[in-house]
Amino acid sequence: MKSPTDPTGITRAEYFAFENGPKAPLPFSEAEYARRIGGLRTILAEHDLDAAILTSMHGVAYYSGFLYCAFGRPYACIVTAERLVTISANIDGGQPWRRSVGENIVYTDWKRDNFWRAVREVTGRGRRCGIEADHLTLLQMGKLREFLGGETLDIAGATMAQRMVKSPEEIALIRDGARIADLGGAAMREAIRPGIREIDVAMAGRDAMEAEIARAHPDSELRDTWAWFQSGPNTDGAHNPVTTRRLEMGDILSLNAFPMISGYYTALERTLFLGEPDAASLAIWEANVAAHELGLSIIREGARCCDICAEINAFFVGRDLLRYRSFGYGHSFGLLSHHYGREAGLELREDIDTVLVPGMVISMEPMLTLPEGTPGAGGYREHDIVVLGADGPENVTGFPFGPAHNVIAA
Repeated sequence: MKSPTDPTGITRAEYFAFENGPKAPLPFSEAEYARRIGGLRTILAEHDLDAAILTSMHGVAYYSGFLYCAFGRPYACIVTAERLVTISANIDGGQPWRRSVGENIVYTDWKRDNFWRAVREVTGRGRRCGIEADHLTLLQMGKLREFLGGETLDIAGATMAQRMVKSPEEIALIRDGARIADLGGAAMREAIRPGIREIDVAMAGRDAMEAEIARAHPDSELRDTWAWFQSGPNTDGAHNPVTTRRLEMGDILSLNAFPMISGYYTALERTLFLGEPDAASLAIWEANVAAHELGLSIIREGARCCDICAEINAFFVGRDLLRYRSFGYGHSFGLLSHHYGREAGLELREDIDTVLVPGMVISMEPMLTLPEGTPGAGGYREHDIVVLGADGPENVTGFPFGPAHNVIAA
């Protein structure tokens, strides 16, 4: 659309189509995206909605294939009964067109709110639209009402429920991600030695994973793969950043490998020791490993997330360790990242009563953190990925865990 209101006197577009180059191979088949979009259209029909306006990175990517890089700019995937249209910023050029299954409209930034003008071009005004209320800010919600009018309904929970049950294509990608995480873990384990920095160990794992993703998934977008490696007191938090601390004999270590294939997250997390652990540390480690094994044994179809959590809690209560638990015992997999995404409805916590069904993929990852000055101080965490298949649960993580495997000699 052209606008005559540019103060320079030059007529410029508020938004336009930029179909630059052919469509790129996406991580899933056209039939897979059609299945997803069909599920979303069912949600729209059930709630008498005219369109879905998805604004989260995971929402846009799940239905369109395009994983945006926000950098302070809004993006959307709009689905109606007839169309799927991504709305993207001009800074991205033709990439959103190439990396999506549907149409694309590019908005320009020379005039404020061109994003919402582009959205309105697809939805019209005064319609009933489904939104992701957990993602829209108050500012953007105000813009939506100003430009679109009409009514809105939060469909974030419904779309999350759709994402929680994986297709065979998704499970195949997650399975290979688990394999690649094992390779990253092996590279990190090989790099461990006294005096090396945490960052050097993490880079070894990251480089190994990125090289394998490039080999095994040459058409994927190569970004966001990362590794965390923590030592000593830095192990007390699951998401603590990598530092330049140098490893010392006797250190507790936490190895974390996260390959990202086209936005799909998988993970490997392991406790290790550099040299033999002392008796107190060994006892805590063995207790956490036992909780991990218990948790793996009770992940099954028909189990409720809160009941799995309660059983592991009871195990720790019996050993006076529950007070050291750090967080819930597991979570879902799929379009997840520390940058975006979280299927909160499939976490092993006391307040989640979701029933496990075939197609779900969930982790088991108990963690105990004992503060400095306490015998056995440090953070202990193991992490495996379990696929709930037609033939029952399958652990797709292969990297070994526990003291028999992960004590690193000097």
